[in-house]
Amino acid sequence: MLKKSKYNVAVIGVGAVGIEMLRVLKQRNFPVGELRVFARSGRDIEVGGVSYPVKPISPEGFDGIDIALFAGTEGEKGAAVTYAPEAVKRGAVVIDNGADFRMDPKVPLVVPEVNAADVKKHQGIISNPNCSTIQMVVALNPIHKKAGIKRIIVTTLQASSGAGKAAVEQLKEENVLIAQGGFGNLQVNASHKYMPQQLAYNVFPHIGSFVEGDYTNEEWKLVKETHKIMHAPKIKISATTVRVPVRTGHSESVYIETVRSVSAAQVKAILAKAPGVILMDEPKNNLYPMPKDAEGRDEIFVGRIRKDAFVKNGLWLWVVADNLRKGAATNAVQIAECVISGSR
Repeated sequence: MLKKSKYNVAVIGVGAVGIEMLRVLKQRNFPVGELRVFARSGRDIEVGGVSYPVKPISPEGFDGIDIALFAGTEGEKGAAVTYAPEAVKRGAVVIDNGADFRMDPKVPLVVPEVNAADVKKHQGIISNPNCSTIQMVVALNPIHKKAGIKRIIVTTLQASSGAGKAAVEQLKEENVLIAQGGFGNLQVNASHKYMPQQLAYNVFPHIGSFVEGDYTNEEWKLVKETHKIMHAPKIKISATTVRVPVRTGHSESVYIETVRSVSAAQVKAILAKAPGVILMDEPKNNLYPMPKDAEGRDEIFVGRIRKDAFVKNGLWLWVVADNLRKGAATNAVQIAECVISGSR
């Protein structure tokens, strides 16, 4: 891509992630020339006090666009399947937040703090990883570089916003229904049920669809995407993904076994200097990462770092991040920054 002072940008999709992309572009002062916003149907939206006209998506709409940010759709075929090739044909670099291209060997899967150099390998399309994968690899890659990681066991506790606006509304409605009915009855039935189970006052281990080995496809994403991003296909990874009654902010309980011995103090020192990471680890002062504090932030928060009492090279970490920002929109814009910088 030729170096310019301004770049024409398209944002495709105006759900929770698309709206966040518009907000992040403005907040990070991305050098936007013309900004176009596309969705299935035209309308006007307001984000952060700014009005954006939304146009119906069409192949011709990508004429003259330099960067196309597809907000993506998890769990079904997103708009990128149809329109990404059209955008590339017209000269745009596509950054897709959906799952459609992530495991394509010709498409880089990028987290800038981990594998920014992979951006150079793109052939028009770059994939944004799954939100849970992004926060985990940002936290683990600095440890992997120092001590090597041979095994990861992770349980994610994922917020309702990870399933989109409709899931957030379901949680909100369920909370209201329970409050109206008192605590004697915690079984409610929202009028607009989007998730497979009630979420208010509940958790359930079901994100995505059940596939190979009775794992969900969300769990397999953590395995396959981590291997690809960290260039470490031999790491043994097992995951359980859980939906929790939180609006925004995913948490992860992560267990690792390292190749070389490393102390908890050494890990804390490594992460204190790691790009994109905030170490929040003072358990005696009740200081540790929580989703309510991560919401609206772009950093990955890590705490509760401790050695396994029985396994020599075993370590626990607690990792929290805003799934709409670093887990999606911010990471996509950071990829775009890598594309235009020419220095990565």
